[in-house]
Amino acid sequence: MAYRKLGRDNKHRRSMLATQTKQVIMNESIKTTETRAKETRKFVDKMITYGKKGDLVSRRKALAFLHNDKEVVNKIFNDLAKRYENRNGGYTQILKLGERRGDDSMMVILKLVDSEEKKEEVKSAKKDDTSKKAEAKEEKKDTKKEAKKDVKKETK
Repeated sequence: MAYRKLGRDNKHRRSMLATQTKQVIMNESIKTTETRAKETRKFVDKMITYGKKGDLVSRRKALAFLHNDKEVVNKIFNDLAKRYENRNGGYTQILKLGERRGDDSMMVILKLVDSEEKKEEVKSAKKDDTSKKAEAKEEKKDTKKEAKKDVKKETK
């Protein structure tokens, strides 16, 4: 297979990927699962390549894929095409955050490369995720210590 099915039928999958592509372009980063990010990355790169071509056919293809969202297409063709004019592909980056608590899915941040204002947010998201894990470990240690103290009190 040339693509991931993501547990959805064709229409649902294309709609989800188009929506995630729009979110990456507008916000310049999203938090999602690793498999979705890998699949979305293909479409984000394709949209930016269309923007770099800049012709009418490319604009119409981008509009067709992005559900006629003119605001997103204008950002692609006006802002992102100029930002990446000297770059040959590889417009996105995937940063791993760790497993999701409920189902152990690998969570990642899919972001556009060279987005200065988003670098700080990515760093803070990683710090938040690691600090939550550290807090959870400390709570486990504290509860174990309390349980040991309770056992010692009961035996005395």
